[in-house]
Amino acid sequence: MIIEPRVRGFICTTAHPVGCAKNVREQIAYVLRQGAVPEFPKRVAVLGCSTGYGLASRIVATFAGGAETIGVSLEREPTATRTGSAGWYNNRAFEIEAERIGRSPLTLEGDAFSDELKKTFIERVREKFGQLDMLVYSMAAPVRTDPVTGKTWRSAIKPLGAPVEIKTLNTETGEVYETTIAPASEDEATATVAVMGGDDWKRWIDQLADAGVLAPGFRTLNYTYIGSELTWPIYWNGTLGRAKVDLDRKAEAIRGRLGQDAARVVALKAVVTQASSAIPVVPLYGTVLFKVMKQLGLHEGCIEQIDRLFRTRLGPGAELDEAQRLRVDDWELSSEVQAEVSRRWPLLTTESLGELADLAEYRREFLRLFGFGIDGVDYAQDVDPRVVA
Repeated sequence: MIIEPRVRGFICTTAHPVGCAKNVREQIAYVLRQGAVPEFPKRVAVLGCSTGYGLASRIVATFAGGAETIGVSLEREPTATRTGSAGWYNNRAFEIEAERIGRSPLTLEGDAFSDELKKTFIERVREKFGQLDMLVYSMAAPVRTDPVTGKTWRSAIKPLGAPVEIKTLNTETGEVYETTIAPASEDEATATVAVMGGDDWKRWIDQLADAGVLAPGFRTLNYTYIGSELTWPIYWNGTLGRAKVDLDRKAEAIRGRLGQDAARVVALKAVVTQASSAIPVVPLYGTVLFKVMKQLGLHEGCIEQIDRLFRTRLGPGAELDEAQRLRVDDWELSSEVQAEVSRRWPLLTTESLGELADLAEYRREFLRLFGFGIDGVDYAQDVDPRVVA
């Protein structure tokens, strides 16, 4: 079949197997050019391993750190007439390339929130590794079913307390407009914490520790985004911010059980992901931020961010913020970058967007998530959606 992108709002319902595989190989090539990361953990798990920061973590761990990895993600399998999810292709492309250098990666595809998958994961860790040296938690989902109560929680990305009027962007039409977002109810705030807070992360670590599969000196990282004051009305000061506070609390609880260096929340920069595209104000902020950071020579995507994290932030004596987080959003939040983004922000209109921001780059990065717009891929070619070459 000829596979084309089908985009509706912030969702692309198709993915290209050849494009996804080439995107994975390009990220691997970047990491190989940077050289090895010495003394890296050798038995690494990545939850949410198939796209974005999770995929980047697995790539850097394998191709720079020399690690064996086990990954977990929830994917849609392709059929003869329908493409799979981008992550389904990414997982298989990663495995092909890892096996080329002598690694033997293992990927479990299923609901990582469930205790059933956690049990299977523990069994496979015992078989493959014995114990784990590091676990990266990079999960992003709008819905979570609590395995104890059976209750299904649905997150709501809203402000708290009062309505918020913000400037936002329709990424399909390029229209910049003002919108008002009603505040969340207390039930919606609670649900957002249940989905996007640290409860599942801590549940994973507790079950792994109880099973005896965490090695001495084990470390776990959980990725988050804090952002700038421009996004705080809907982000940090809203339901998402309350979930982030819960994440910090759970990190402290894990450290209380496993040691002071065992768990860190890692603040990363804004990048294009399917999840972030759904958050009001974030796409508009991103189009301006990317243009400014590129002009200053500071722009990074997922693979560059994680490569820098693993090379410069995991050693002894790494600098922490007041909440004991590791920060790799320092370039985004530098005074030079934020001053220029803030200068442009009130000037943003539909007419000035092309001059002040980079919507075209945002759209390109979004399509790349699904294997489209990759140089060197013949998108007119008839391909089997069930095959990753």
